Amino acid sequence: MYLCFKLNILKEMTKLFRLISFLEGVSYLLLLFVVATPIKYTQGDSSYVKLLGMPHGILFMLYIVFAIVIKKQMKWNLKDLGIVLICAIIPFGTFFVDKKYLR
Repeated sequence: MYLCFKLNILKEMTKLFRLISFLEGVSYLLLLFVVATPIKYTQGDSSYVKLLGMPHGILFMLYIVFAIVIKKQMKWNLKDLGIVLICAIIPFGTFFVDKKYLR
């Protein structure tokens, strides 16, 4: 029964990490390429950076924490964890992590 409970928690944490990973990736792309940065440098309006920056920062921190927490359960070595963490700062990186490490 304990093993079943532990496997269920792992499954739920992985689902939550996948969601956080997706949202972090989307917020990063919006911040860099779609809304915030282009508007800031073309129109001089930094309000979108402030508006999207805080949610992205929170999602980024959650991504890092969840990656470290589920490292053991996912049986990642330090190289895999390093790749997962570096992908948080590369555009489209979190989508790569979802495809390669979380499915």
